[in-house]
This record gives sequence, C-alpha cells and structure tokens, in this order.
Amino acid sequence: MIEIIDYLDKLFPNPKCELNYKKDYELLIAVMLSAQTTDKRVNIVTDILFKKYDNLDKLASADINDIVDIIKPIGTFNKKASNIISIAKSLIENKNGIVPNDRDYLEGLNGVGRKTTNVVLSNLYDEPCIAVDTHVSRVSKRLGIAKEKDDVLTIEKKLNKRFPKEKLARLHHQLVLFGRYHCKAKNPLCENCELKNICKEKGKN
Repeated sequence: MIEIIDYLDKLFPNPKCELNYKKDYELLIAVMLSAQTTDKRVNIVTDILFKKYDNLDKLASADINDIVDIIKPIGTFNKKASNIISIAKSLIENKNGIVPNDRDYLEGLNGVGRKTTNVVLSNLYDEPCIAVDTHVSRVSKRLGIAKEKDDVLTIEKKLNKRFPKEKLARLHHQLVLFGRYHCKAKNPLCENCELKNICKEKGKN
C-alpha cells in the first residue's frame, strides 16, 4: 500500500474537494446535489443558488419551484430541491445552523447517506473517512484492493483496513482525483502510470 500512497502523493500533493463552498452547510448541500451528476455541474448551480439564498434562513423559507429552476441542470431536481429546504430547516431547528460532527444525525437528513456523510465529515472535521463513489470503487478494484463484486460498504471497509487511519481523509481525495483524471473508466492513462504493475486491468486498455 505504500507504493499506492507514494504515487498518489506524487500526483496530488495537495488534494482537495472540487466542490465549491464557503460555509459548512454549503458543502453538505453541494455533496447531496452531486449524486448522479458531476462536480462541475453542481458548482454551476450552487454558484447561483448560494448567491441568491446566502443563508440558511433564506433556504429554509425558499419557494421550492425557484430552487427547482436553479438546480434543473443536474437532474432529479424535484427531490433534491425538497432535500435542500428540509436540510436547511433541520439544521436551524436542531443544530443552531451548524453542520455537526455527528454521523447519525447527518445520515438521518433527507438525501444524505453514508457517502455524503463521509465526504462532509472528512472535509469539515478531518475525520478518517473514505467515501466510495464510482471513481474510488473503480480504482480500488483495478488495484486489487477490492473484488469486482464488492459493494461500496465492503470497499470502504477494505480501504479502512489496508491504509493507515491518519491517511484516509487525504487518500479519499486522491483516489477520486486519480479516478477522475488518470484511471478513467474509458481510455485510462495507463502508459505512464506507476501502478500498472499491480493493476488488474493491465493490458486490457
């Protein structure tokens, strides 16, 4: 695993989340919105959303139809618009407007599951969490960390077991970026990859 860590440190010495946010609740909402779409599309709509509704009170009392119009480009907009308002109301009513370091609470919010919670806790509180998205899943399987049939929770557990706890928050970003820009689903950049000797897909691309 040291080989993987060293190479990812070389490629991404300063990895960070590519979702734009300035406030804790903006990250939570942005990650929720990112399901089944790209960070780039989310950043486009949240740039408009968070400028128009620049605090939780405004989001909590927003007209859902206006929210829908703003986030339409990212898909599943009706449900996500409802989730935005629900999350804002819950944070105000239950947590004094602060996104807490509380997994149970976060996973209980509408539209927020384990993956979203892991991203939020990792970024806001530097908790040792790895969120397994399509990129992390693909890279983990290609590098032999996980098996092809493994579900996201199994992959997460294997990553937690194989890598040092203090590396996990950083590693999450690195695996996402590696899968997004190097170890892509189609046309991965295998030729100059320093991990191709351990890659299960070696020679297939």
